[in-house]
Amino acid sequence: MALTYPNNAPALGGRTSADLPEVRHLTFSDLQDSLRRGWADFMAFPSHAVMLVVIYPVLGLVLARLVLGYSVAPLLFPLAAGFALIGPFAALGLYELSLRRELGEQPSAWQAFEVLRSPSLGAMLGLGALLFAAFGVWIAVAQAIYTATFGNAPAAAIPDFAQRVLTTPEGWTLIVAGCGVGFLFALATLCVSVVAFPMMLDRQAGIADAVATSLRVAARNPMMIAAWGLIVAALLVVGSLPAFLGLAVVIPLLGHATWHLYRKAVEPNPQPPVIRPSRRIKRSAADFPAALFPLSRRD
Repeated sequence: MALTYPNNAPALGGRTSADLPEVRHLTFSDLQDSLRRGWADFMAFPSHAVMLVVIYPVLGLVLARLVLGYSVAPLLFPLAAGFALIGPFAALGLYELSLRRELGEQPSAWQAFEVLRSPSLGAMLGLGALLFAAFGVWIAVAQAIYTATFGNAPAAAIPDFAQRVLTTPEGWTLIVAGCGVGFLFALATLCVSVVAFPMMLDRQAGIADAVATSLRVAARNPMMIAAWGLIVAALLVVGSLPAFLGLAVVIPLLGHATWHLYRKAVEPNPQPPVIRPSRRIKRSAADFPAALFPLSRRD
């Protein structure tokens, strides 16, 4: 099945003459309910969500191996924290699954890739590229902070690095400076993208409209968005232990919850997408693995 929109819906994320959607006032109970609904979505198809985010624990193990083998321990925490910067983009498939479940469908794992057929895919990729650029800048800044604090001598191993950070004045300077700068990166990313990607999927919005709506949501609800950021940060820290394996649960939970937060923060779309039934095609074993991917078939 594919999601379709009314004929007068904007194409390729273009903007219509209609005003930007109204944003709502959020409460802490809205954040709690978004997490509860996100967990319900995850439990509805947990294996699907885990498959979509398996790259996270795998990447975490690779990063850990790099740290142990090549003495790049100072970048381990910045790399882990950087998941918060690129997470909104990485969760695109999870938004798709939550939307389909919301519309009454029982989505399969591979229908998450239907997001690649969204008319606003170009806008999503554009904003995603900006988030990846912010991630790269953050890593470079974190490395610069470490070099300014400890010089160019790398830590020999994680225990040595941890001891230097936790027991020396330079280490405390690194903690304060790194967390402060990292907070600014996370805050900027959160304000720009808190509802941007779900809005692109739901309304086929362009980058400008989606980012403007996210900023308006943050401006109207500064305390609740700050609380949401703290929740995200806390869950990512928990998910990073051990060896980032917990992210296989945390990332889908946050992805689904972000979709429901968007629903609570933004007025409903007057032209919502509908599910168009597709003709089921019988396939043989010779079609594997192409049959797994929706892009390989026509609705």
